[in-house]
Amino acid sequence: MVRAGKFKTLLNRIMDCLKDHIPQMLVTLILITLLFAFLWNRIVISIQPGEAGVLYKRFSGGTVVDKVFGEGLHLIFPWNTMTVYDVRYNIVKYSMTAITKHGLDIQLDVAIRYRPEYDLLAVLHQAVGTDYVNKIVKPEVESALITVVGEYNSDDAYSNKRVMLQSIVGQSLRQVSRRFVRIDSVMITKITLPEQMQKAILVKLEQEQINLAYNYKIEIEKKEAIIKKTRAGGITAYNDMINASLNESILRYEGITATREIAQSPNAKIVVIGAGKSGLPVILDTGK
Repeated sequence: MVRAGKFKTLLNRIMDCLKDHIPQMLVTLILITLLFAFLWNRIVISIQPGEAGVLYKRFSGGTVVDKVFGEGLHLIFPWNTMTVYDVRYNIVKYSMTAITKHGLDIQLDVAIRYRPEYDLLAVLHQAVGTDYVNKIVKPEVESALITVVGEYNSDDAYSNKRVMLQSIVGQSLRQVSRRFVRIDSVMITKITLPEQMQKAILVKLEQEQINLAYNYKIEIEKKEAIIKKTRAGGITAYNDMINASLNESILRYEGITATREIAQSPNAKIVVIGAGKSGLPVILDTGK
């Protein structure tokens, strides 16, 4: 009973103390709630699909380079920092100027498809940072473009985009892959030459087409000449063969045979025997 009485007395004292400090406790609770709400985005990190995070520990070692934080919710201390990267393929488009072998400027519209290497994301963050596109991707590709374009004349660069593209992609992949970024493709969407050079190239292309058409006509004329010559040779050979087989007796015989057939026809006619210059009959038609 004594112990129960003491416990009851202690409990009453605690309750009285709490009643005296309820306002202070409410204020403290509200402050804690507000502080937690204010720091929510620094404590609860949500990493969306296609993203990855790199953690920076302010008081215990700095950037965590041996771990990349994947999709989902992550809880961290508010004094630490989680940097979220988009690790999917992205495309950056921009224009740049390169100089050809002869010192002429050409403008290139470029589209680069890239993504950061997932396993090296923390190292990329530590060595380069979030602006790696402008610090690594574009400068390396531009360097490759300038090197390759510098090996071409203006008209070659304009007409050999595919060959140039393959060379550029190969160089870009080799150079940028050493810098924690994967480049999937480098596409030259447009090449713009100086206006005077464009006109000169168009004139050159038009002249080439005219020459091709002219050469084509010449080839056609040559073939037609061969055909005509062959045909004339055939006709000449045929006439020579016929002339060699004909003589005066055969012609007179054929004329007599034709006269006989005409004389036997029912049409009215007068046949004069031996009146022709060659001694062949002369036929006078009396039909109306």
